Amino acid sequence: MIYFLLILFFGSLVGITFMVGRKFLLIQDGQTLNINKNEVFSETKYLEELKHATIKNTKKHGYLLLVITIRTYFRTANLLKSKYEKTKNKVRELYQKRKKQIHTEKIGENSFLKMISEYKHKIRKIKQQVEEEENS
Repeated sequence: MIYFLLILFFGSLVGITFMVGRKFLLIQDGQTLNINKNEVFSETKYLEELKHATIKNTKKHGYLLLVITIRTYFRTANLLKSKYEKTKNKVRELYQKRKKQIHTEKIGENSFLKMISEYKHKIRKIKQQVEEEENS
């Protein structure tokens, strides 16, 4: 974008320099500037038409640029929203999986303790049976 503006600036500068230089050469050669009112009037008509065409095109292109900018803004916003929701759901799922994994690990520990307590009960029963056999 900046290169485009620089090219326009230097192009305009060269054009202005060319016009001023041409008039300067005419004055140096001794020719006077004869300004004819008809020429000036026809040039101003041309400039007015150019001005109106430029304003019309600028409005049209400005409107198109505004529409494109707004569309891009909303599309980007919707894209970001959808990506945010997907990421949020992934994080939630990972959290739930991790929570479930921790819960199963706790259950695993409890099942181990439960198995140990059952083993102790079996050992007590065996001890009681052995004591009863000794006493009998």
